[in-house]
Formats: sequence, C-alpha cells, structure tokens
Amino acid sequence: MLLAEPRGFCAGVEKAIKALAWMVRVFEPPVYCYHEIVHNRHVVDQFRAQGVVFVDDVEDVPAGAPLMLSAHGSAPEVVTAARSDGRVVVDAVCPLVTKVHHELRVRARKGYTVLYVGHHGHEEAVGTMAVAPTSVRLLERVEDVDLLEGLDSVEDQPRVALLAQTTLSHDEWAGIVDRARERFPDLWMPNRSDLCFATTNRQAALKALAGQCDAVVVIGSENSSNTVALEQVARSFGCPRVLRVNDAAELPDDLSGTVGVTAGASAPEALVQAVVARLAPTGGVHRSPVTVEEEYFPPPPELRELLRGLEAALGLLNGAPSDGGSGAPGIGEGSGQVLAGDRTTVAADVLEGMAG
Repeated sequence: MLLAEPRGFCAGVEKAIKALAWMVRVFEPPVYCYHEIVHNRHVVDQFRAQGVVFVDDVEDVPAGAPLMLSAHGSAPEVVTAARSDGRVVVDAVCPLVTKVHHELRVRARKGYTVLYVGHHGHEEAVGTMAVAPTSVRLLERVEDVDLLEGLDSVEDQPRVALLAQTTLSHDEWAGIVDRARERFPDLWMPNRSDLCFATTNRQAALKALAGQCDAVVVIGSENSSNTVALEQVARSFGCPRVLRVNDAAELPDDLSGTVGVTAGASAPEALVQAVVARLAPTGGVHRSPVTVEEEYFPPPPELRELLRGLEAALGLLNGAPSDGGSGAPGIGEGSGQVLAGDRTTVAADVLEGMAG
C-alpha cells in the first residue's frame, strides 16, 4: 500500500472544526451553522450529535442564537442578515477564500469583467460571485471561454480578470487559463494563484504515486470539490481503478495489487486509518511524502473576542479543566491564554474527543 502525504485536513478545515467545537462548548444547544461546516458527512454527523443544526437560510436561525458561517465563505448579504437580530456570529471562512473575495471586489470596482472558474452551485462559488454579481461570469469548462459575449470590442478595450474557486484541480484550471490568455492577451491575474496550496499539495502527492498503483482509494464526500478533483487526478495519471469512499465500510472486497490511499482536505485522519486497517496490506504501508505543510490559520476574530470576554467575565481559566471533558480544544493556563494552545491542537483529536 502507498499512502499519500500530505492528505486529509488542511489549515482552513482545522480552523473551522476547532472553532465550531468551541461554539458547542460555550453555548447550550442548539448551535447553528450556515451550510455544512466542511464537506464531509462524518464531520457533519459528529457535530449534529453535539446539537449543531445546519441550515441553508440564516432566516431559519432564531434571534439571539449562536451561528457559525462555514469555511466556504458566504455572500455579503448573508453575512449582513446573519448579524441581525442579535445573533452571536462567528465566521469560519477560510482566509484563502477571503483573498479571492477581496480580489473580486477590487477588480469589479476598477471596471473589470471578472471570469470566475468554479463549479456551479458550489457554496464557495455562490458566495464569491455574490460579492460583485454584475461584474462576474462563471466558467466551468474551456469551451465556456469561447462562449463569452460582449468582451471583444477593440474600441472599448474591456478589462478582463481571471479568478478561481480555491478547491479546483490544477488541471481543470490550467486549460481555462491558457484559453483565456489566448482570447484576452491583457488578462489580469493575481500574482499568487487562487488555488489552495493544500489542494495543490494533495494533488501533487497523489500524482507521485498514482502511476504505480493498481487501484487508488480517495476518501471523502461526494460534495467535496477537492475530493472529486483527486479522483480526476488519479484517473488522468493512468491508475486503472479509482474509488471514492466515505469510509472503510464502502470498500469493495476485490482490491488487489498495489493500492494507493489519499483523502480530501475535509476528511478526518481517523477515516484514513480505518481504511488502512480494513485493507490490511500484507506488504505493509509505505508513505509517499512530497512536502510538509506547516501552515496555521488562527481562530476567527469573533471567536477570540468571545472567549476573551468569557475569560474576563466568568473566570473561565480558573475553573475549567484543560480539556473540559468535551473534546474541545485545550485551554492554556494563565490570564489571557484561552487560545494559547490552539496552534498545537489538532482538529482530528478534537473530533475524537467529541466522539468519546
């Protein structure tokens, strides 16, 4: 068996899961979350068991209730509506998504037509395009570039920019970029790619082993864009059999030869270990590292402010045990240290503690 590295949780998912775990710990249920906190069935089910209610409309959240906005980013009008009616709102949006929102807003103000490469209906794409809906056009395929209308006036010299959903496959993105540059020679693009480094790293790790495998198992949910991208990568690199599974229970009994295993950015490591145990490779497990990820995203500012207030008002540090018995992130010692251990707290451990 070949085990891809890196795999599983990215920094944005780590941030979101730990933040929602704090919300569950601080507030009496129900705690509300706008959309799934991340696209993984097991993670969502674990939080449901802790009293989290996932909604697709913030109007379904009672006035004054605690509400978290998901890692995928939300439309500006959703954020505004969420903060009304006295709700306690924590926005767990991934900083990389925030970057794309900012880029779109700036380009729109400067009069650009923004071509946005993404998947129709995906929460991240919906939230991003809502930042400047009259200035953005969605592209899903290379052919969509040629179908764009109203952008070829030589006299007006339209200004065109290109941005992307962060969880795309590099191969999905590259073909569209090439065609857009051909059609729009003055195309503006950000200096740093919009594609998530973690998504790119997981794809690179899979590419390094896919050609050696008789089968590849990709762990993750079907609504996870980066998980689907991993399936596409494995197939494009010549692996004869590619399976996406939610967990070990979905594995077939006829896998043989060299099997590669990876996981999408919202899939817990516990699922990976369960798959490895189910496959029980007779030749052992060989890790295939391509890079080491050390990125860290701090907790949302609203959560930091909330916990500082609780610490000051209720003496949280003096009375609570380090793990609270709930599997939530640990509390540091000393005044002002409520989130001191966040960098070293692992979301997988948080989930395991909740399950226990």
